[in-house]
Amino acid sequence: MNVGLALYTVRDDMEKDFKGTLQKVKEIGYTGVEFAGFSSYSSREVKAMLDEIGLEPWSSHVPLEKLRNELQDVITYHKELGVQYIVCPYLTEDERGTKTDYFDLAEELETIGNEIREAGMLLLYHNHDFEMESFDEELALDLLLRNTRTCNMALECDTFWVEYAGYKATDYLAKHKDRVPVIHVKDKKDGDIPFAEVGEGTLNIKEIIETAKSVGTQYFIVEQDVSERTPLESIAISYKNIKAMA
Repeated sequence: MNVGLALYTVRDDMEKDFKGTLQKVKEIGYTGVEFAGFSSYSSREVKAMLDEIGLEPWSSHVPLEKLRNELQDVITYHKELGVQYIVCPYLTEDERGTKTDYFDLAEELETIGNEIREAGMLLLYHNHDFEMESFDEELALDLLLRNTRTCNMALECDTFWVEYAGYKATDYLAKHKDRVPVIHVKDKKDGDIPFAEVGEGTLNIKEIIETAKSVGTQYFIVEQDVSERTPLESIAISYKNIKAMA
């Protein structure tokens, strides 16, 4: 089972010590990473760090605005780095207010995804809870997937946000069999900070993992948006628990 880390979880540590944090992630046991920015490092510099440390660059979150306006630079950087998946991570409020917004976005993502595919990578869409809003009895996220070709865009399913929106993550994964190569594994708890270390919250993580495997998921990426512990302590707990479940 391929267990990686969304480096957004350790974003503050990455800002202070980019390479040193990558080293600590590897020492905990993670084999792959998902980037959320590269500081000021070139793709060659980051690749050299990863090669030295022994981490694989599975995926990278790239803001939609950069995908729209700097796509060729994004493609060149990530191809040199060796990333498999370029991920559209988030929509601003003015980009997701209506059904028409999602239709227009699907058309954009189809075009963007086609160029990414031709470069040898795959575009993924990462969901939050707001894409689970219905328009004419269809979820916005389903609308995006229905109006893009599988070869040009797949789903990085954030199972926490599916559950947070009131849906069952296992059902949603099963609904999109063979179109979810990557999932975010994160746990949920009550309180002002709803994020918990994997295995320390209320979600049935083992069931989610087994369902994801059954629908073709290959990469399992731990993410914790906010932690009451230090991020490095949290990701160590999550890694230990997820490996025990696997």
